[in-house]
Amino acid sequence: MDNALSEKSKTFVVGLTGGIGSGKSAATDAFAALGVPVIDADIVARQVVEPGTAALQKITEHFGEGILNDDGALDRAALREKVFADPAEKAWLNALLHPTIRQQMLSEINAVAYPYCILSVPLLLENNLTTMTDRVLVIDIPESLQISRACARDKQSNEATIKRIMNAQASRETRLSAADDIIDNSGSLAGLKEQVESLHARYLTIAQDL
Repeated sequence: MDNALSEKSKTFVVGLTGGIGSGKSAATDAFAALGVPVIDADIVARQVVEPGTAALQKITEHFGEGILNDDGALDRAALREKVFADPAEKAWLNALLHPTIRQQMLSEINAVAYPYCILSVPLLLENNLTTMTDRVLVIDIPESLQISRACARDKQSNEATIKRIMNAQASRETRLSAADDIIDNSGSLAGLKEQVESLHARYLTIAQDL
């Protein structure tokens, strides 16, 4: 376990993950509604490149001022075009941002004043971030349902685009094999919330027994 994480003794960390369209946001919202602190990797990733940050300055120095919007914020679409067109540039960006994001997540975990927290990371397995967690929770739905829900949510993305994203993520089988707990989100929102409430009670018990 990471040394920075092992120094904390009060917070039990549940890593929440799932493929595109699986309902990760709905699950984290349900935990948050119960008062559970949620640390969202996507939010942290945006925070570490806000105007004035060292990371944004390095990105601007590397790619040029054209990578910024008129207000000085990062133009994510322009950056995405550059890094996805060039594997070397993507590797450079990951080498810059991943340690910064990881450190910010660790800092937020250590600041939690609750028996446990949810660490929501879409690429938890792909980026080898399970070392930051005590338990892995996978939000699972059949792949056909992933496609239909993701297409309905992201109206500008067609089925081919969604399938490409899925192929770049860990397979459903890989996620399930890494899971300590699984939420079946193929049903209703009420069913999802019921499963979250059950796990919430279990996590509180586990955390209190540590």
